[in-house]
Amino acid sequence: MLAAVAVVTTGVFAARWYNIGAEIGENALSAPEALARAQAGEILLVDIRRPDEWQATGVPLGAVPLDLRRDDFVDALMAEVGGDRERPVALICARGVRSARLADQLSQAGFTRILDVPEGMLGSGAGPGWLARGLPVMQ
Repeated sequence: MLAAVAVVTTGVFAARWYNIGAEIGENALSAPEALARAQAGEILLVDIRRPDEWQATGVPLGAVPLDLRRDDFVDALMAEVGGDRERPVALICARGVRSARLADQLSQAGFTRILDVPEGMLGSGAGPGWLARGLPVMQ
């Protein structure tokens, strides 16, 4: 019985960690869409991962690296969007878990056009991820 509980718990944790249930929904972009829209100037793409993650994989081409753990994250994001809470901002992390959570928080903070890249850099249920797609990164 205890072993069965451990297996189920591990499975639930793994499903959340890899964001297996992620989908491209109404407020979401695939990695290629995020790249195209960032390059066209239609969105501000923000990589919210940690500095050690940026160093390990690079930052998506055209993205602003902004560690979500910063105490002044909202202020730093406001500076990046020039104070415009209506500017479209797309968030990317490793697998779409942190970006989805932060998208909700930023919407509650008054940002009106927050998008998510749920496949992230490493892939999830929403897609193979920025890196597996061979999309460009900056070091």
